[in-house]
Amino acid sequence: MITRKKLSILKRIEYLIRARYSIMYIVSSEESRVEEAIKKIALERAKKERKKEIFIWSITKGLESIEGKSLSELREPLKVLDYIIEAEVEGFFVLRDFHPYMKDPVVMRKLRDANREIKNDYKNIFILSPVITIPIELEKAIALIDFDLPSKEEIDQIIEVILRVIDNPSQAKAYNDPMLRSRVIDAALGLTAEEAENVFAKSLVQTGDFDIDIILSEKEQIIRKSGVLEYYKALQDFQDIGGLENLKAWLKRRGLAFTEEARKFGLPQPKGILLIGIPGCGKSLTAKAISSLWKFPLLRLDVGKVFSSLVGSSEENIRRAIQTAESIAPSILWLDELEKGFSGIGSSNVSDAGTTARVFGTFLTWLQEKESSVFVFATSNNISQLPPELLRKGRFDEIFYIDLPTKIERKEIFSIHLKKRNRNPELFNLDHLAEVTAGYSGSEIEEIIISGLYDAFECGEDVNDERLVNCTKDMIPLSQTMKETITTIREWAKTRARKASLAGYEDEEENYRKIEMK
Repeated sequence: MITRKKLSILKRIEYLIRARYSIMYIVSSEESRVEEAIKKIALERAKKERKKEIFIWSITKGLESIEGKSLSELREPLKVLDYIIEAEVEGFFVLRDFHPYMKDPVVMRKLRDANREIKNDYKNIFILSPVITIPIELEKAIALIDFDLPSKEEIDQIIEVILRVIDNPSQAKAYNDPMLRSRVIDAALGLTAEEAENVFAKSLVQTGDFDIDIILSEKEQIIRKSGVLEYYKALQDFQDIGGLENLKAWLKRRGLAFTEEARKFGLPQPKGILLIGIPGCGKSLTAKAISSLWKFPLLRLDVGKVFSSLVGSSEENIRRAIQTAESIAPSILWLDELEKGFSGIGSSNVSDAGTTARVFGTFLTWLQEKESSVFVFATSNNISQLPPELLRKGRFDEIFYIDLPTKIERKEIFSIHLKKRNRNPELFNLDHLAEVTAGYSGSEIEEIIISGLYDAFECGEDVNDERLVNCTKDMIPLSQTMKETITTIREWAKTRARKASLAGYEDEEENYRKIEMK
């Protein structure tokens, strides 16, 4: 049995033509690629059966044949439809941006007439538009086709063409390095052919090579236009994360699984990861760090922006966000504080007519069934508010628990943040600082250093151990104010999640005894 996913776009259109579909609605902003594909189909049919003439219509130029014949008087939508019905010609008629005129009841009726009258005349109408606006009266008459963005093979061909026309192609690293070329192709996935050509040319002009960061910057523009997703530039790397060795090792291994070699080896596309734990312990920082490690664009889904007051808009927003993430895959889709975005699912039918439940259902189904290389990075601070179906195996590859940092990790965190602020960690007693900050989160340790710097700057001195220790005395850590909640999360995670740190849960008990003694 041949499934749709195995068919190329040309085959899908070819089968619809052979099945006598009169009108096809092609969703794409790439007019040149779509029209080139239709020309290829016409050429193949001319070899096997009969010649097909191709006509292109637009409101500005009227109807034009690719052989040069111009009928500029046929600019009106009704006139061009009348011509298609009455013309004694076997051909493909491509109507550019015809969707606004389909709202006119007369044009809509004429399209229904055309669907019936040209079915046996070897004519086909292709409505080419970047958006879907099909009136309900035409839904049964029109075949909808989503024209795929350029595949890896097509992007590789674009690179090959560009390499042929530049003066010294061997200077480009992608010319001789298949691995780098593969990464460049992956970075360009989700761009149109024209966008890919432009950004490759821009990269060569700026750097003399195919620069992945420049290519990713082009994707940022696509994401910003979506209105639901936010693009985060990768400014952090794994050296900015203290501890969490188990988690970092796992992410490094998963990063290798996005290659074509991994597919050939039999590995599936990684689905995603759920991080639960205490606020301020590195969950969000890790999301930004893996974007830098994998060289994937990081997209933050703001669930609050998904929900709209218009009926049906919220469901459309989540679908558009998913489609955008998939169109620029490989990518990382980051959902921060997941429990807040999907809170109230249980009472959704009463509180919002089921909107939250439907949006959550759409996301959950996609998370389970997705085959694209979109890695979902979800975080949660309160596991009790997460729906149980979200935690079922198969939704995420793994669930990790991030606890408060151990003494060794606190030393590393102090060292990282002192270096970031141009201080030599060797001039500080990191062992003592780690001792007095038992039970402090990573973000609280960073705040201690910042507070110490403020105090030192006011006094005209440099920060030292004494100032940092004094700052700890003025701060009440979250582990004290949320002691009961943290204990509950820790107990839940003991048997349901993997440890992000090398140290075991039992190693933390002494830390909490020290906190209680303060």
